[in-house]
Amino acid sequence: MSQNGKRTWAEPFKIKMVELLKVTTPEERRKAMSDAGYNTFLLRSEDVYIDLLTDSGTNAMSDNQWAGMMLGDEAYAGSRNFYNLEANIRKFYGYRHIIPTHQGRGAEHLISKILIKPGDTVPGNMYFTTTRLHQELAGGSFVDVIIDEAHDSEFIHPFKGNVDLAKLAAVIERVGADKIPYISVAATVNMAGGQPISMENLRAVRTLCKTHGIRVILDATRAIENAYYIQLREPGYANVSIADILKEMCSYTDGATMSGKKDLMVNIGGFLALNEDDVYDEARNLVVVYEGLDTYGGLAGRDMEAMARGIEEAVQESHIRARIGQVDYVGEKLIALGIPIVQPIGGHAVFLDAAKFLPHLKQDQFPAQTLAAELYLESGIRSMERGIVSAGRNKLTGDHYYPKLELVRLTFPRRVYTQAHCDVLVEAVQETFERRAEIKGLKMVYEPKYLRFFQARFEPLG
Repeated sequence: MSQNGKRTWAEPFKIKMVELLKVTTPEERRKAMSDAGYNTFLLRSEDVYIDLLTDSGTNAMSDNQWAGMMLGDEAYAGSRNFYNLEANIRKFYGYRHIIPTHQGRGAEHLISKILIKPGDTVPGNMYFTTTRLHQELAGGSFVDVIIDEAHDSEFIHPFKGNVDLAKLAAVIERVGADKIPYISVAATVNMAGGQPISMENLRAVRTLCKTHGIRVILDATRAIENAYYIQLREPGYANVSIADILKEMCSYTDGATMSGKKDLMVNIGGFLALNEDDVYDEARNLVVVYEGLDTYGGLAGRDMEAMARGIEEAVQESHIRARIGQVDYVGEKLIALGIPIVQPIGGHAVFLDAAKFLPHLKQDQFPAQTLAAELYLESGIRSMERGIVSAGRNKLTGDHYYPKLELVRLTFPRRVYTQAHCDVLVEAVQETFERRAEIKGLKMVYEPKYLRFFQARFEPLG
């Protein structure tokens, strides 16, 4: 038993193939970061030692998934792999209809274009970058209805992803139910630090929305991780399987957007899942325009097969326990060192609180972007900014959004890194923290029109 009383976890797999990593020198990292405009998205992968930029499409597939890839039915229409995927989505998520998409934002695009009209309002439990942009491009406006505790990185709450029902009711009262096509519910909430929503809260959201005739659309990208937290923290679920919790969560919603590149451990793929026949019919029409035929939706048959098999693996108790155990391991070590992170520790990532890490930097000096760059310069480890750069600008005024959370996301790909990599990460963060007073901010020198965090470029201040 470990010192904290919990039994030590171990990876529920063994390694049969490895990819060699390149260890760079400080001089090489300085050049690479300068060439990338101090944006970790613009670094070349070959210049990265431990890549914690994202868990999207960066996971290690199993031998079973790779075997499924060899059984790809690449027929243009009616691929058997589509029907395997459809069957598993119905079995584990419970939705009636499924439209495959190339990734999650393909599903976001479809549902936004189908349901949102100019002037509509879409409430949600904190924005996500691509989700909000698709809603805005369709003519809608996003309104945050997450509980206030989610904006406080130090506040301990088991379900900081919960919707504030009073806020939601106020939005309905203010704009009218006919101007709200759906509420967008994320499980877990990425921008809050990977925080889950409780089953009780999701059930209450469903009840309130049903009263007003408003749909509930789930962002199910990391819903399996959310199910784990319900099992761990919510009364009455300790002995309920992850699979059963997941299906109950989905039962309180009318549909879901899904990036299979996260929970389902594939390199590409997603889907839009629906229960309403008329919405499904419209989605079947639009997917042909933007993605591909409704039985492949921009994916090869082999990718659909890998995703179908990934669903079965993702709900296994041993997998999810080890997956989140690795994140907890790093988070607990950083807390013990006094390094500010979002608490409770999130499911897919440890989020450094850059505002507290670098308190001498103003928010418009981009502290999270700065910290991500400095961590790479220190160690060759790549992370992601989740603060003012990701928040973007108000589409009406052109001013920066100033989010209350200014975070750096250390995102763990599933089944990729070992505990030794975790220890190296902790040491690198600690070493960066020890020299934090000498770190200067950045200025933005190039800003793209949309989703600027992907391609913006910066220069050091001073």
